[in-house]
Amino acid sequence: MIVCCGEALIDMIPITDLEGGQSLKPHAGGAVFNTAIALGRLGVQAQFLSGVSTDLFGKILLGELHNSNVVTDLVIRSDRPTTLAFVELNNGQASYVFYDENTAGRMLDPQDLPTVPEATQALYFGGISLINEPAADFYLALALRESKKRVIVADPNIRANFITNEARYRARLVQLIGCVDILKVSDEDLDWIVPGPLTQIEKVNALCEKGPTVVVLTRGSEGASALFGDDMVVDVPVPKVTVADTVGAGDTFNAGFLASLSENGLLEKKTLQGISKPEMKRALEYGAKVAAITVSRPGANPPWKNEMVLK
Repeated sequence: MIVCCGEALIDMIPITDLEGGQSLKPHAGGAVFNTAIALGRLGVQAQFLSGVSTDLFGKILLGELHNSNVVTDLVIRSDRPTTLAFVELNNGQASYVFYDENTAGRMLDPQDLPTVPEATQALYFGGISLINEPAADFYLALALRESKKRVIVADPNIRANFITNEARYRARLVQLIGCVDILKVSDEDLDWIVPGPLTQIEKVNALCEKGPTVVVLTRGSEGASALFGDDMVVDVPVPKVTVADTVGAGDTFNAGFLASLSENGLLEKKTLQGISKPEMKRALEYGAKVAAITVSRPGANPPWKNEMVLK
């Protein structure tokens, strides 16, 4: 089982109405939410851990999780509002403005960490839930506690315009990276975390030295790479598709990557330390295949497992 820990929110996505005007359509989303949905659809046992409102939007979020076979026993309900993200699309590329003050997802107390099911192989963290307190401290405390016996996976998915206290965020990120087994970063994330004139490989090596067993780097249409073991590197291309938009691309890549590792018995601390190049390549290729299907259709709409068989 993989427990996805982080934000669930409503993306307000611009659409063209029947009269040719612009309007906004609410769509269930959030980086960690998208990954949980994708894992459930890919047939992986997945649970979701987050603060979710009892309001209308919260009910929509829970409904989407249930429809994708994600277990919600760890969801923390409250009557606080749901986080909203207003999406702007430019040539298919998404940018976001978040409204997250006093929300159900943000107001989680680090003193109230839940008990994680014994069957849990890995915990996945990421997104804006790592930025704003107190939820950010809640998730960090959970990752540190569980890192002693379970695989910890993180994708910071950095939204620089949403960070109000960069020093505190960077300090938290250092702690998180120090306890993770698998760290996934985009090329943009990498340049933000490790600024300066170093090459990409030098920057990834700098991250490897901080603790992760595996660092995965995604480069959009240029493919994905993993650095692991004794300086082993695996590169895979991205399948060629017509891109509708990039909403949820990285989130669903992560789900495919983790699904492959889980299904092949590789999502264990000791096993990851000895993973081979062919095993890593297979996981990266599956992640890229899942992401390619997602970007070929509007919004974060991950494929089901039977769609992967057909592709």
